[in-house]
Amino acid sequence: MFSATKVVLQGIMDDFDHTTNDQRADADIAYTRMHTFEFVFVLHLMKRVMGLTDDLSQALQKKSIDIVNAIDKVASTKLKLNEVRNEEWGKFLKDLTLFCGVNNVEMPDMKAPYISTRYRPRKKDLQVTFEHYYRVDVFTSTIDNQITELNSRFKEDTVELLTLSASLSSKEINVDQVYALVEKYYPEDFSEQERIQLRYQLEVFKLEMTQNTKLREVSTVSNLCRALVETKKNETYFLIDRVVRLIMTLPVSTATTERGFSAMKILKNRLRNKMSDEYLADSLVIYVEKEIADKFDSESIIDEFKALKGRRAEL
Repeated sequence: MFSATKVVLQGIMDDFDHTTNDQRADADIAYTRMHTFEFVFVLHLMKRVMGLTDDLSQALQKKSIDIVNAIDKVASTKLKLNEVRNEEWGKFLKDLTLFCGVNNVEMPDMKAPYISTRYRPRKKDLQVTFEHYYRVDVFTSTIDNQITELNSRFKEDTVELLTLSASLSSKEINVDQVYALVEKYYPEDFSEQERIQLRYQLEVFKLEMTQNTKLREVSTVSNLCRALVETKKNETYFLIDRVVRLIMTLPVSTATTERGFSAMKILKNRLRNKMSDEYLADSLVIYVEKEIADKFDSESIIDEFKALKGRRAEL
């Protein structure tokens, strides 16, 4: 992709017949920046970090999420990031050096004093080498920020909630854990009498899971919800069914919010940074709810817009 991008930019720079001066200038700046060591370093670092976290990000945004695997994946991702931070600098630098040699990118002497190209160097800058700057201030700092972000999103309370929720999808339901989950996190969704009744339902349902073939195959909370409906057990164990639905609502709500913020970053870009909040909100609704928006016919929208008031131009 790096080489292909260079070819495209070079083509724009050389095409005087079909490009403007501004387009050629932008391509020239981009081409020059691509050949700086800083750009290549950050490019490789982002590829490594985002490659490790992409599976986790995709898993957490699924509408039907396996909570047990999600907890394990968060823990494994943090461990791997720590391993990269503490043990992979040498390998990372070796791969980077090889890439720079192949693509004619000038690599600085890592033992030389670091001099910033963004501001006038100060006396203390001369005490820091290129290796120290890129290893400590960029490489380590970036990975630390990623780990901190994961820790902030999966705090002790959040992990506890997910762990307690996972007890419903295990081969043997832990009655005390499910009861503790409801008592601590969903006190307003169950009355005191319903919580007492829930414990009895859980004790009976725990035995029934070992006898019913369909329930015995359950491995995730979403599978349990589906099995309850298919076996019509959701009517008998209506309180357990309510717990399952509440648990499944949490990751979906979280993922929907994440998709909303992701959409806002796409829509609220440099070209649209002056759009009004009302127009932004309308655009976000259409972007986030793509499945619903696709069902609307463009002609019907035009007709409704036309009927609002008379217009000089024909729609």
